[in-house]
Amino acid sequence: MSPKVYIVILNWNGWKNTIECLESVYRQDYENYKVIVCDNDSDDQSIKHIQAWAEGKEKLNLSSNSSLYSLTSTPVKKTINTQVIDREKAESGEMTNETQAELILIKTGGNLGFAGGNNVGLRYAQKQDDFDYVWLLNNDTVIEGDCLSNMVNYSTNYPEKNICGSMLIFYDDPTIIQALGGNGYNKWTGNASTTYGRGKSVHEKIDHKYYENQLAYITAASWLLPKSFLQEIGLMEESYFLYYEEIDWCIRNNDKYKLCYAPDAKVYHKEGSSIGSPTGERPSSILSDFYLFRNKLKLTKRYFPEALLTTYLSTFLQVINRMRRGQWDKAKLILKILFGKNTLSH
Repeated sequence: MSPKVYIVILNWNGWKNTIECLESVYRQDYENYKVIVCDNDSDDQSIKHIQAWAEGKEKLNLSSNSSLYSLTSTPVKKTINTQVIDREKAESGEMTNETQAELILIKTGGNLGFAGGNNVGLRYAQKQDDFDYVWLLNNDTVIEGDCLSNMVNYSTNYPEKNICGSMLIFYDDPTIIQALGGNGYNKWTGNASTTYGRGKSVHEKIDHKYYENQLAYITAASWLLPKSFLQEIGLMEESYFLYYEEIDWCIRNNDKYKLCYAPDAKVYHKEGSSIGSPTGERPSSILSDFYLFRNKLKLTKRYFPEALLTTYLSTFLQVINRMRRGQWDKAKLILKILFGKNTLSH
């Protein structure tokens, strides 16, 4: 029997993305898995739409011109046995051995952020205690049918205990790599902008071991974690709310688990569509800027106090860059963060 995997997917006002992701997940060739969708108190009736999809009553109208169409639009069985539970019940352990549901929908009861929402699913899995791995998968992704199989095989056969990423590819251009497993991190500036492999063609010959050895953290859009990692290192730090949780997790890991990625595990990612994360073509939103800069300083204070001065200086240079671009609202926000602003309230 192959290792059992819980696939944890976080949804917040993004049921269309989530359903498209689930369409690809339920077509995969890996068999021993269960899906947990954690809904962060969406106000777009996400739970209702996802339930209707699972019962075969709702279908997305996806463009047949997309090169990814075959990953989400070939025949798949319906209905999918689904159960909806609230956060209290999910985390209490009451559900142990209670159901054969293939899809668990958990109402988290509030917008708990990226770490908080995913942690609800991780706690549910830990209470069940019947799994070998958890796969954190962003809802704005589509996977190749052999993606999870390749990740499990790579992780299982790796010579050291590990946490395993995948090859992230741009959803809008499936010929271009978004990230090879994860990113680098510069503690002296607090920046986590070195995304390995970004912009390379999927057809290029790549020295995957070289990039694997450079990883500072795994991108949580696709991250396979063994049960023992959760037991030894714990869950994600929820106080960040958004961004820098992965870096914090890997710093806490302290090299106990090797960071790696499966080169033949392909995930197509829409990248930050829900909250306006910056991409090559889209500038950052006020929301993403707030959490990026606040959490950069938060993590530096927590783990690298010796780098606070250089991190503040590099952040001030980014304020100047915002001013030069005429982005006065963003420059003002970052200055407030430098002087201690910790919430988005005015």
